[in-house]
Order: sequence, then structure tokens, then C-alpha cells
Amino acid sequence: MSTFRKVFTFISMGILAVIMFYPFTFMIEQSLKSKEQFLGAPGHSFASWQKLFTVMPIGTQLLNSVIVCFGAIAIILIFSAFAGFGLAKLTFRGTPYFFLGIVGAMLIPLHSIIIPAYVNVSKLNLLDGYWGAIVMYAALGTPFATFLMTSYFRGIPDEIIEASVVDGLNYRGVFRRIALPLAFPAIATVVVLQFIQIWCDLLVGLLFLQDPMKRTITVGLGALSAGRTTDIPVLLAGSLVSAIPAIIIYLIFQRQLVAGLTAGIGK
Repeated sequence: MSTFRKVFTFISMGILAVIMFYPFTFMIEQSLKSKEQFLGAPGHSFASWQKLFTVMPIGTQLLNSVIVCFGAIAIILIFSAFAGFGLAKLTFRGTPYFFLGIVGAMLIPLHSIIIPAYVNVSKLNLLDGYWGAIVMYAALGTPFATFLMTSYFRGIPDEIIEASVVDGLNYRGVFRRIALPLAFPAIATVVVLQFIQIWCDLLVGLLFLQDPMKRTITVGLGALSAGRTTDIPVLLAGSLVSAIPAIIIYLIFQRQLVAGLTAGIGK
């Protein structure tokens, strides 16, 4: 029975792997064609890849995406780490209601607040640079990150905190020397999930990055596909370039991601 279960699991995972990898193999194969070859002509070529770097400033847009992602993630980590530690270990009478408000903020649909958020950011004159998108992404990602960090910090035994205070550390020192190192899996989880979310987002980037030179790679691909005629192989080549950084980040932090999700939310 055990052997049958292993074989069944192996076959099931193999089928799921084929299903998951098929879109990437399709994108790679079709991106190695010119527009004429995509429409039926035989053969393969690098014409679409060469054209991609002429119709889109790939390097600039990748740099813009990195700036926006890491700027927003830095803000999210700072606020969520402080708030999570405070809610988990420095409780007060209103802590449950405050935490409930954070959970409620996670349930608000983006489309219901996008117009007032755009108006407010416009009044602050933040649409011409990176800050409009950075602030918006940070506001959207902080509630979930705070929820995750709070759940993870609650899993740290109170005895460790109390022993550190007895040894002479104040709560700032406890947070910096004890809590943050222990919360590395939760921090890595926030980084990975928020990076993938921000990197792949189109709506916020399209609205809050008005300067064409500040476009992220996803917004650039959206603009490329908005013409009357779309060169599909070029678009697929650009989509592969856009997907590579998110895949790399996930592969680097996949162990910490699993540990952060299971230990944080589970506790």
C-alpha cells in the first residue's frame, strides 16, 4: 500500500508539473519565432527577441520595477514588523479591536478604493515619480504583512522576552536583537509574496506611474499589447523577461517561504 501511494503521488506530481510547465515551454517556443513564423511560416529565429529591445526600454523598465518593489517592500517591512511585535507582545486593552481592523483592511477590494486613492495621491503631486506607486503598494501590502508578523511573533515564547528584559534589555533591544532574528522566515515570506504581487501588478502601476520613463516592466508590456496589432512573439519574449526575476526570488527564498507560512499562520 505504501509503494502504491508513493507511485500514485509521483505520477500525480508529474502530471501537475507538466501542466504547470507547459505555459512556459509554449512561451519559450513561440518567442523564438518571427511574426510571420507565428502565423504559419516554418522555422524559428531570434527576430522577436531582437525586436523586443528596440520597441521597449527593457533595462529601464526592469530598473523601475526593482525601485518600486524594494521601496514598497522596505516600507511594508518596517511598519509590519513594529506593529506585529507590538500587537503580539505589548498588548493593551484595544489590541483585539486594532488587530480586527487590520484583518478587515485585508478584505477591502482594491477596486473599491482605487479612485479615492488616485485623487489623494494626485493632490500630493506624487504621480510623476515613483512615490505614488510605492506608497500605494505599501498601503495595500501592510495589512497582510502585519497580520503575518503578528501571528509569527505570537509564536515566540513569552519566557524568552521576559528573560531578555530581566537581563537588562529594553523592549527596543528585545525587538532588534531577539525578535527580528527569530522572525527571519516571516520576513522572507513577506518579501517573496509582496515582491511577486507588486512585480506582476498592472493596475496600480498603470494609474500611479504617469511618467512614461518611470513605467515598470508589467506596465510596459501592457502598453505594448494595447496597439491595434500586437506582435505576439515579441509580447511573449517580454513576458519571459518579466517572469524571470519573480521566479529567481521565489527559488532563493522558497524554504523560508514555507517555514514562514506554516509557522506564522499555523501558530
